Amino acid sequence: MIKLGVAGVCGKMGRRIFELASRDPDFELALALEKRGTPAIGRDIGKLKISSNTDGLFLIDVLVDFTVPEAAEVSLDYAAKYKKALILGTTGLSDTQVKKVEEISRVVPVVFTPNMAIGVNVLFGILPQIAKKLGPDYSMEIVEAHHKTKKDAPSGTAKKLTEILGEETGKQIPVHSIRLGDIVGDHTVIFCGNSERIEIKHQAHSRDLFALGALKAAKWIFGKPAGLYSMQDVLK
Repeated sequence: MIKLGVAGVCGKMGRRIFELASRDPDFELALALEKRGTPAIGRDIGKLKISSNTDGLFLIDVLVDFTVPEAAEVSLDYAAKYKKALILGTTGLSDTQVKKVEEISRVVPVVFTPNMAIGVNVLFGILPQIAKKLGPDYSMEIVEAHHKTKKDAPSGTAKKLTEILGEETGKQIPVHSIRLGDIVGDHTVIFCGNSERIEIKHQAHSRDLFALGALKAAKWIFGKPAGLYSMQDVLK
Protein backbone atom coordinates (compact mmCIF):
# COMPACT_ATOMS: atom_id res chain seq x y z
CA MET A 1 0.00 0.00 0.00
CA ILE A 2 1.29 3.45 -0.96
CA LYS A 3 1.29 6.09 1.76
CA LEU A 4 0.07 9.26 0.07
CA GLY A 5 0.38 12.92 1.01
CA VAL A 6 -1.67 15.65 -0.65
CA ALA A 7 -0.43 19.25 -0.69
CA GLY A 8 -3.02 21.99 -0.99
CA VAL A 9 -5.71 19.63 0.26
CA CYS A 10 -8.23 22.47 0.69
CA GLY A 11 -8.00 23.45 -2.97
CA LYS A 12 -10.40 22.15 -5.61
CA MET A 13 -7.92 19.68 -7.05
CA GLY A 14 -6.30 18.73 -3.75
CA ARG A 15 -9.64 17.94 -2.15
CA ARG A 16 -10.73 15.77 -5.09
CA ILE A 17 -7.42 13.89 -5.18
CA PHE A 18 -7.82 13.21 -1.46
CA GLU A 19 -11.42 12.01 -1.87
CA LEU A 20 -10.65 9.67 -4.78
CA ALA A 21 -7.52 8.29 -3.08
CA SER A 22 -9.58 7.51 0.02
CA ARG A 23 -11.64 5.08 -2.08
CA ASP A 24 -8.65 3.39 -3.66
CA PRO A 25 -7.34 0.32 -1.81
CA ASP A 26 -3.83 0.92 -3.18
CA PHE A 27 -3.47 4.08 -1.09
CA GLU A 28 -3.25 4.94 2.57
CA LEU A 29 -3.75 8.65 3.11
CA ALA A 30 -1.02 9.74 5.50
CA LEU A 31 -0.77 13.53 5.16
CA ALA A 32 -3.24 16.33 4.37
CA LEU A 33 -1.04 19.40 3.94
CA GLU A 34 -1.93 23.08 3.76
CA LYS A 35 0.07 26.26 4.11
CA ARG A 36 0.46 27.91 7.49
CA GLY A 37 -2.32 30.32 8.35
CA THR A 38 -5.01 28.47 6.43
CA PRO A 39 -8.21 28.61 8.54
CA ALA A 40 -8.83 24.89 7.97
CA ILE A 41 -5.64 23.83 9.80
CA GLY A 42 -6.56 21.35 12.52
CA ARG A 43 -9.90 20.35 10.99
CA ASP A 44 -10.72 16.72 10.29
CA ILE A 45 -10.52 15.43 6.74
CA GLY A 46 -11.28 11.74 6.55
CA LYS A 47 -9.24 10.06 9.28
CA LEU A 48 -6.63 12.82 9.26
CA LYS A 49 -6.36 16.39 10.42
CA ILE A 50 -5.36 19.11 7.98
CA SER A 51 -1.83 20.12 8.92
CA SER A 52 0.90 22.58 8.00
CA ASN A 53 3.53 20.42 9.70
CA THR A 54 5.88 19.15 7.02
CA ASP A 55 7.42 16.69 9.48
CA GLY A 56 4.53 14.48 8.40
CA LEU A 57 6.41 13.89 5.15
CA PHE A 58 8.39 11.27 7.05
CA LEU A 59 5.23 9.16 6.98
CA ILE A 60 4.53 9.16 3.24
CA ASP A 61 5.84 7.52 0.08
CA VAL A 62 4.50 9.94 -2.53
CA LEU A 63 3.45 13.60 -2.34
CA VAL A 64 0.93 15.02 -4.84
CA ASP A 65 0.97 18.78 -5.44
CA PHE A 66 -1.66 20.72 -7.42
CA THR A 67 -1.23 24.14 -5.86
CA VAL A 68 0.32 27.41 -7.05
CA PRO A 69 3.92 28.00 -8.15
CA GLU A 70 5.11 29.45 -4.83
CA ALA A 71 3.64 26.56 -2.83
CA ALA A 72 4.93 24.01 -5.35
CA GLU A 73 8.42 25.37 -4.87
CA VAL A 74 8.11 24.61 -1.15
CA SER A 75 6.92 21.08 -1.96
CA LEU A 76 10.00 20.60 -4.11
CA ASP A 77 12.26 21.62 -1.25
CA TYR A 78 10.60 19.23 1.17
CA ALA A 79 10.45 16.35 -1.31
CA ALA A 80 14.22 16.67 -1.71
CA LYS A 81 14.80 17.05 2.04
CA TYR A 82 12.76 13.98 2.98
CA LYS A 83 13.57 11.98 -0.20
CA LYS A 84 9.95 11.52 -1.25
CA ALA A 85 8.56 10.94 -4.73
CA LEU A 86 6.59 13.88 -6.09
CA ILE A 87 3.67 14.19 -8.51
CA LEU A 88 3.66 17.82 -9.63
CA GLY A 89 0.64 19.04 -11.56
CA THR A 90 0.98 22.73 -10.73
CA THR A 91 1.12 25.00 -13.79
CA GLY A 92 2.37 28.54 -14.32
CA LEU A 93 5.89 27.86 -13.05
CA SER A 94 8.60 30.34 -14.06
CA ASP A 95 11.69 29.24 -15.96
CA THR A 96 13.63 29.41 -12.71
CA GLN A 97 11.08 27.19 -10.96
CA VAL A 98 11.12 24.69 -13.83
CA LYS A 99 14.89 24.55 -13.53
CA LYS A 100 14.44 23.80 -9.85
CA VAL A 101 12.14 20.89 -10.75
CA GLU A 102 14.91 19.52 -12.97
CA GLU A 103 17.47 19.89 -10.18
CA ILE A 104 15.26 18.19 -7.58
CA SER A 105 14.59 15.30 -9.97
CA ARG A 106 18.27 14.37 -9.69
CA VAL A 107 17.57 13.55 -6.04
CA VAL A 108 14.03 12.12 -6.08
CA PRO A 109 11.62 10.81 -8.74
CA VAL A 110 9.29 13.52 -10.06
CA VAL A 111 6.39 13.25 -12.48
CA PHE A 112 5.96 16.77 -13.84
CA THR A 113 3.39 17.50 -16.50
CA PRO A 114 1.04 20.37 -17.38
CA ASN A 115 -1.91 17.99 -17.67
CA MET A 116 -2.51 14.66 -15.95
CA ALA A 117 -5.48 13.67 -18.14
CA ILE A 118 -4.81 10.47 -20.05
CA GLY A 119 -6.61 11.71 -23.18
CA VAL A 120 -4.54 14.89 -23.32
CA ASN A 121 -1.33 12.91 -23.06
CA VAL A 122 -2.44 10.64 -25.90
CA LEU A 123 -3.03 13.86 -27.87
CA PHE A 124 0.51 15.01 -27.06
CA GLY A 125 1.75 11.77 -28.61
CA ILE A 126 -0.17 11.87 -31.90
CA LEU A 127 0.07 15.57 -32.79
CA PRO A 128 3.60 15.39 -34.27
CA GLN A 129 2.46 12.65 -36.66
CA ILE A 130 -0.52 14.72 -37.81
CA ALA A 131 1.57 17.85 -38.33
CA LYS A 132 4.21 15.88 -40.23
CA LYS A 133 1.71 14.24 -42.58
CA LEU A 134 -0.13 17.49 -43.29
CA GLY A 135 3.12 19.26 -44.10
CA PRO A 136 4.12 22.92 -44.31
CA ASP A 137 1.06 24.10 -46.28
CA TYR A 138 -1.13 23.83 -43.20
CA SER A 139 -1.29 26.56 -40.59
CA MET A 140 -1.92 25.77 -36.94
CA GLU A 141 -3.44 27.65 -34.02
CA ILE A 142 -4.57 26.65 -30.54
CA VAL A 143 -7.61 27.84 -28.60
CA GLU A 144 -7.83 27.07 -24.87
CA ALA A 145 -10.64 27.89 -22.48
CA HIS A 146 -10.76 27.67 -18.67
CA HIS A 147 -12.75 28.98 -15.72
CA LYS A 148 -12.56 32.67 -14.94
CA THR A 149 -10.46 32.17 -11.78
CA LYS A 150 -7.57 30.36 -13.50
CA LYS A 151 -4.51 32.52 -12.93
CA ASP A 152 -2.13 31.49 -15.71
CA ALA A 153 -2.68 32.08 -19.42
CA PRO A 154 -1.96 30.43 -21.74
CA SER A 155 -2.55 27.21 -19.84
CA GLY A 156 0.32 24.84 -19.21
CA THR A 157 -1.34 22.37 -21.58
CA ALA A 158 -1.53 24.94 -24.37
CA LYS A 159 2.15 25.77 -23.87
CA LYS A 160 3.00 22.08 -24.15
CA LEU A 161 0.95 21.78 -27.33
CA THR A 162 2.79 24.73 -28.88
CA GLU A 163 6.12 23.22 -27.84
CA ILE A 164 5.28 19.86 -29.43
CA LEU A 165 4.03 21.39 -32.68
CA GLY A 166 6.85 23.93 -32.78
CA GLU A 167 9.48 21.21 -32.50
CA GLU A 168 7.87 19.29 -35.36
CA THR A 169 7.23 22.23 -37.72
CA GLY A 170 9.78 24.88 -36.77
CA LYS A 171 6.92 27.38 -36.53
CA GLN A 172 5.62 29.55 -33.71
CA ILE A 173 2.07 28.44 -32.95
CA PRO A 174 -0.39 31.18 -31.91
CA VAL A 175 -2.51 30.55 -28.79
CA HIS A 176 -5.82 32.16 -27.89
CA SER A 177 -6.92 32.03 -24.25
CA ILE A 178 -10.48 32.31 -22.93
CA ARG A 179 -11.38 32.72 -19.26
CA LEU A 180 -15.12 32.37 -18.68
CA GLY A 181 -17.50 30.93 -16.13
CA ASP A 182 -16.69 27.50 -14.73
CA ILE A 183 -15.10 25.84 -17.78
CA VAL A 184 -12.97 22.97 -16.46
CA GLY A 185 -10.63 22.93 -19.45
CA ASP A 186 -10.99 22.88 -23.24
CA HIS A 187 -8.13 22.69 -25.74
CA THR A 188 -8.61 22.84 -29.50
CA VAL A 189 -5.84 22.40 -32.06
CA ILE A 190 -6.79 23.77 -35.47
CA PHE A 191 -5.01 22.73 -38.67
CA CYS A 192 -6.07 24.78 -41.69
CA GLY A 193 -5.05 24.36 -45.31
CA ASN A 194 -6.56 25.49 -48.58
CA SER A 195 -10.19 24.36 -48.71
CA GLU A 196 -10.15 22.22 -45.54
CA ARG A 197 -9.79 22.44 -41.79
CA ILE A 198 -9.11 19.83 -39.12
CA GLU A 199 -9.95 20.51 -35.49
CA ILE A 200 -8.88 18.24 -32.64
CA LYS A 201 -10.52 19.07 -29.34
CA HIS A 202 -10.11 17.78 -25.81
CA GLN A 203 -12.75 18.76 -23.29
CA ALA A 204 -12.48 18.08 -19.58
CA HIS A 205 -15.94 17.44 -18.15
CA SER A 206 -14.74 17.08 -14.57
CA ARG A 207 -11.61 17.63 -12.49
CA ASP A 208 -11.78 13.92 -11.72
CA LEU A 209 -9.86 13.07 -14.88
CA PHE A 210 -6.87 15.12 -13.64
CA ALA A 211 -7.14 13.63 -10.15
CA LEU A 212 -7.34 10.07 -11.49
CA GLY A 213 -4.35 10.72 -13.74
CA ALA A 214 -2.38 12.00 -10.76
CA LEU A 215 -3.23 8.88 -8.75
CA LYS A 216 -2.23 6.68 -11.68
CA ALA A 217 1.09 8.53 -11.75
CA ALA A 218 1.50 8.08 -7.98
CA LYS A 219 1.11 4.31 -8.35
CA TRP A 220 3.57 4.25 -11.23
CA ILE A 221 6.29 6.34 -9.57
CA PHE A 222 6.32 4.37 -6.31
CA GLY A 223 9.72 2.71 -6.05
CA LYS A 224 11.14 4.40 -9.15
CA PRO A 225 14.67 5.85 -9.13
CA ALA A 226 15.32 9.59 -9.11
CA GLY A 227 14.55 11.24 -12.42
CA LEU A 228 12.25 13.63 -14.25
CA TYR A 229 9.28 11.79 -15.70
CA SER A 230 6.16 12.76 -17.63
CA MET A 231 2.74 11.20 -18.15
CA GLN A 232 4.15 9.76 -21.37
CA ASP A 233 6.41 7.64 -19.18
CA VAL A 234 3.48 6.69 -16.95
CA LEU A 235 1.36 5.61 -19.93
CA LYS A 236 4.12 3.44 -21.40
